[in-house]
Amino acid sequence: MAAHYAISPMEDDVVIKQRLLTRTTTTRGEPPLKKLIKKFIAFATEIEKEGNNFNDCEKLYKSFLQELATFELPLLKTKAVIEANRREQESFKNLHVELNNQIAQAQKDIEVLKVQLEEAKIERQHKEECEAIRRLIAAQPPRAETQRQLNELEKELVGMEAENFAASRTLELRKKQFGLLLHVVDELQSTLEEEKNPVDPDVGMVGTSSVGADGSTSEPMVIDT
Repeated sequence: MAAHYAISPMEDDVVIKQRLLTRTTTTRGEPPLKKLIKKFIAFATEIEKEGNNFNDCEKLYKSFLQELATFELPLLKTKAVIEANRREQESFKNLHVELNNQIAQAQKDIEVLKVQLEEAKIERQHKEECEAIRRLIAAQPPRAETQRQLNELEKELVGMEAENFAASRTLELRKKQFGLLLHVVDELQSTLEEEKNPVDPDVGMVGTSSVGADGSTSEPMVIDT
């Protein structure tokens, strides 16, 4: 619901200004400035009259001075209030400037603290990573123990290589021996067959050939007649 005013805000400012100029605090009664003017006019008029009116002039003079003092007292009060308001306004301006400077400094401090916070986070992350690496290293056996294990593994490797070489030589020897054995068996078999089958006297040579287990062929045997 909108508020209803008897006069508009602009008219209200005009009324307040007029009251300050005429020293009228209320809408009732005669304004102090107007009363002072009337006192002055009455005093001036009485002075211009001819005759013995010294007492009346003195009364009007005192009344004018009293009215003037009455009118001047609020002016002095208003002047003091104005000076106090000016000092307070100046103090507020200085306080405003100081607050702005403090706000600007606080913003700068916040930016610096943000940078320091980021650096602290990075440093803490590095420390955590270093601690994790340290724990991994601590979980590993000592270097001397590792070196001893490496030496043992090297010795085992050398021994295995030697065993492998010996086994290879033994295998090669066994292959040769087996080949020779097959050749001897083949020769024996051929001899047995010749003994079972006599040789024809007209034939001075019997061509026989045998194939060994290694794929080699034996030379024909020559028989003397």
